Amino acid sequence: QVQLIESGGGLVQPGETLRLSCKLSGNIFSTYIMGWYRQPPGGQRELVATIQFTHATNYADSVKGRFTISRDNARSTVSLEMNSLKLEDTAVYYCHARNRYINREHWGQGTQVTVVS
Repeated sequence: QVQLIESGGGLVQPGETLRLSCKLSGNIFSTYIMGWYRQPPGGQRELVATIQFTHATNYADSVKGRFTISRDNARSTVSLEMNSLKLEDTAVYYCHARNRYINREHWGQGTQVTVVS
């Protein structure tokens, strides 16, 4: 019943900026720790950033200082602002929700981010 819908992916050049958004429906937003993961072509899915209901954040070293995760609890959305994009940021980006109270998690379908020169 919980659904995550991502938007904002696209094709950009190095150094440019993209902003991804994800909206959760089907449950109370505060139930979840939200996050973004990515899977580069030929690679494994990896953590990009997480954010708690309190807005406490965690970032992968590869994106720290360039990416910013945020959540709007009133709109049940989580965003990822990606600045100074690099070629190696090319990946499918997935929105993720982890239930704080029970062993349950949810994934979005993914949105493609392609950085090309």
